[in-house]
Amino acid sequence: MRVVVQRVTQASVEIDKKVKGKIDLGLLVLAGFTPDDTDDDIKWVASKVVNMRIFGDAEDKMNLSVQNVQGNLLIISQFTLFANTKKGNRPSYINAAPPAVAIPLYEQFIRYLELAMGKPVQTGEFGADMKVSLLNDGPVTIVIDSKNKE
Repeated sequence: MRVVVQRVTQASVEIDKKVKGKIDLGLLVLAGFTPDDTDDDIKWVASKVVNMRIFGDAEDKMNLSVQNVQGNLLIISQFTLFANTKKGNRPSYINAAPPAVAIPLYEQFIRYLELAMGKPVQTGEFGADMKVSLLNDGPVTIVIDSKNKE
């Protein structure tokens, strides 16, 4: 599992010109899955996302988590995070999990995040053509890969 975490002051996702999810202060998380991702991978990444200290404290040092600042989460499925660009100019997505595998992983990831946050998280729609807007704060953008946890 791989996620791109962006600290935002606002973010939203539209599908067919209708807002599906919207947050103010918080994290926009793009999430991609592989066929060999496990429940442990999902739990580990979810814990990292909600506990990562990337928000400024009173001294403007990154010491606070999204939970500490009472921020929100917007989670977007993003199979292109596993693009293979080694050959040619057209990326291959063979390493990304197919929808039958990825959808349950995506839904479980959302459940773990909601449990950890103690509130609902905003989402896009798996497989939809989405328009994502954000105001990256900092900018702060971090990649987390469950295969790099050791």
